[in-house]
Amino acid sequence: MAFLEGKKALITGFASDRSIAAGIARAMHREGAELIFTYQGDKLEGRVREFAQSLGSDSVHALDVASDDDLAALTDAIRARHGHLDIAVHSIGFAPRDALQGRFIDNTSREAFGIAQDISAYSFAALARAVLPLMEGRQGAMLTLSYLGAERAVPRYNVMGPAKAALESTMRYLAADLGPDGIRVNAISAGPIKTLAAAGISGFRSMLSKAEGMSALKRNVTADEVGNVAAFLCSDLASGITGEVTYVDAGFRMMGFAEGGAGD
Repeated sequence: MAFLEGKKALITGFASDRSIAAGIARAMHREGAELIFTYQGDKLEGRVREFAQSLGSDSVHALDVASDDDLAALTDAIRARHGHLDIAVHSIGFAPRDALQGRFIDNTSREAFGIAQDISAYSFAALARAVLPLMEGRQGAMLTLSYLGAERAVPRYNVMGPAKAALESTMRYLAADLGPDGIRVNAISAGPIKTLAAAGISGFRSMLSKAEGMSALKRNVTADEVGNVAAFLCSDLASGITGEVTYVDAGFRMMGFAEGGAGD
C-alpha cells in the first residue's frame, strides 16, 4: 500500500514541471495522495491545470498568499470540495529581482526586505492559520522549503537569506504551537536546483557548478529527490519528526572543503 493513501495534500508554489513543488506533487501522487493545487496569477493558471490533470487532479484554486481574502476563499473551497486536509506544502518565495544582484548592502531596500519577508516567510504562518481548521483531528503535516542561505551568507542570495532564516524560525514556532494538536511542521533545505525562481538569482549557474564540486555526492540534487523526502516527512512514517530542517543537498552542507580546495 502506498504510504500516503487516503491523504489529501495541498501543493502551493507550482511554477513549472521542473519546480520543487512539481517534484513533491509527483512523489505524493505516486504514494497515493489526493492532490489539491493553487496558482498565482492568470498567467500560471493554464500551466498548473495541465500539470494537475497529468496527476489526476482537477482541484485547482487561485491563491495570492499576500491576500487574507484569498486564503479564506481557498479554505472554503477545500472544505466544500474535499471536506478536510491532511498535508499542506508551502513552496513559495519571492523577492524583487534587483534585490538579488550585487551586494546585499547596496540592493536591499526597505521595500524589498518587506516584500521578501511577507511573501517568503509570513505567508507560511498565514497559510497554516488558514488551513488549520481543515486539519483538526487529522494528525496532519505542514512542510515548507528553505535553502542554506538561511544560515550562511551566499553571494547574491541577498535579501532572501534573512527571509529564509525567518521562514525556518516560523516553522519551529508553528511546530511548537501545533504539536499539541497532533500536527507536525517541518522544512526541507534543498540544494540548488535549476527552477524558474532560481533563474532570478544572478550567477546561479556558477552556484550550481560550485555546489556540485563541493558536495559529498559530487552532483546536484533533483526536484524529484526533494519530493521523495517531502512525501516521507508528510507521511505517518515520519510521525515522530517535527520542527526539523532536513537537508537534501547531496551532502553539501556537511563538507568543509572539497578535495583539491583550500589547504592542498
